[in-house]
Amino acid sequence: MVVGAQLRRLREAAEISTEAAGYEIRGSHSKISRLELGRVGFKERDVADLLTLYGVDDPVRREALLELAEQANRPGWWQPYADVVPSWFEPYLGLEQGAVLVRVFEVQSVPDLLQTADYARALIAARHPGAGAEEIDRRVELRMRRRLVLERPEPVRLWAVLDEAALRRVVGGPEVMRGQLRHLIEISRLPNVTVQVLPFAAGGHAAESGPVTLLRFAEPELPDVVYLEQLTGALYPDRASDVTRYRDALNRLGVQAEPPARTSGFIADLLAAL
Repeated sequence: MVVGAQLRRLREAAEISTEAAGYEIRGSHSKISRLELGRVGFKERDVADLLTLYGVDDPVRREALLELAEQANRPGWWQPYADVVPSWFEPYLGLEQGAVLVRVFEVQSVPDLLQTADYARALIAARHPGAGAEEIDRRVELRMRRRLVLERPEPVRLWAVLDEAALRRVVGGPEVMRGQLRHLIEISRLPNVTVQVLPFAAGGHAAESGPVTLLRFAEPELPDVVYLEQLTGALYPDRASDVTRYRDALNRLGVQAEPPARTSGFIADLLAAL
């Protein structure tokens, strides 16, 4: 999706039609549309030819996009979990693994990457009432494996703003919730993890429309990606103006929320009252 979006921006900047681009790679305009939407894999030759057509001759820029296209074609580690990964969520898993920064705002629950196994199990069971024990186990296992991005040699940086409601909603019972709150205190001490709480007292805020996740990548020429999850699908708005609005909303939330230095104390107070 990231490669496709970048190719689309380059094509539009060069004022080249999808028909002309398709002809260049011995395809059709519909093939270009599928490539730009990230719905098909990439051939290195096609990407190289398109970059040449679009006037991208900087070796560094070309190499970054060609390498990302190669990575996009590799099977993800989550492939064995295909039975519990919906098609609309699979692109996000790849983006999450490739990001250097993940910014998230959550309203109703603790973000996936910050959940304990017990909390995740209770939440997944509530969201999938028809799932059997084995399916729930696999979903929990997948979520726990995703957390490894925070512990790898070059860990992703996570900046999470949690609405106070997410911390007061007792998921799985008091004991499970206590374990989750303790985990939040511990993990927020990691140098690559920033956790802030947006208290009820803050009043209205910039993201009242709901949860939002923004991912950033190491390559400066690659745009940020916004992810909006829904009950049976997800949106990936990629217009530059939309991405800017979501980024600005997250920035304002970071200012409006309690400073990171107060997170442990805020959660400790909730823990003591639970």
